[in-house]
Amino acid sequence: METQDWFSSWFDTPYYHTLYKHRNDADAQLFMQNITNYLTLPENAHIADLPCGKGRHSIYLNSLGYKVTGGDLSKNSIDHAKQFENDNLSFEVWDMRKSLELKYDAVFNLFTSFGYFDDDKEDILVLEGMKSGLKEGAFLVLDFLNVIKVKENLVRKETKTVDHITFHIEREIKEGFILKHISFEDNNQQYNYTEKVKFLDFAKMKHYFNKVGLTIIDIFGDYNLNTFDEKNSSRLILVAQ
Repeated sequence: METQDWFSSWFDTPYYHTLYKHRNDADAQLFMQNITNYLTLPENAHIADLPCGKGRHSIYLNSLGYKVTGGDLSKNSIDHAKQFENDNLSFEVWDMRKSLELKYDAVFNLFTSFGYFDDDKEDILVLEGMKSGLKEGAFLVLDFLNVIKVKENLVRKETKTVDHITFHIEREIKEGFILKHISFEDNNQQYNYTEKVKFLDFAKMKHYFNKVGLTIIDIFGDYNLNTFDEKNSSRLILVAQ
């Protein structure tokens, strides 16, 4: 049986991190280099990374010289990330729907960490929360998938074996959401989780941003910051103020 918020349970399991352990850090680091260069952030800039997971983007941004605060709802992820803390890198358990207590030079929402909620109002609350943490003239960077391309290239079924666990993955688009059903067995116990991300195209995103008073100043389609093309781009990366 699913909990009310699917991400609260799934992201807090070790299996989530097992399935995604081979994520491409080179891509993530390239994106962080490109986007910080593009934003021309001052050397002493303070960046919020929400949600930060186990902190891979935060740690890398900190290595580039920025002060970084990472927040995530998963206590397990934050406990893991805390080992990397230093004077300019900190982590805390944080619910994106709440306003930020501090003001930042940039707030990053990375790797499709948006559109998790059934009710549009809660997604808008997330945007309002992130906007509340922006200093005057600061930037929000939201890195989402390009749902139009996802729809055209949907891999309906696939199997992945990682660390001796075979993950059976099924994808569908249903009732305004992209669903990814993940089932697997470990130690003779069956597990089932569903990732659920709202089907948000650029028009819907723009509507959200307008609603909270954020102005989109640029749109990119990949981590090299190429121009967004709805048919071909892998990502929908929005920069707003």
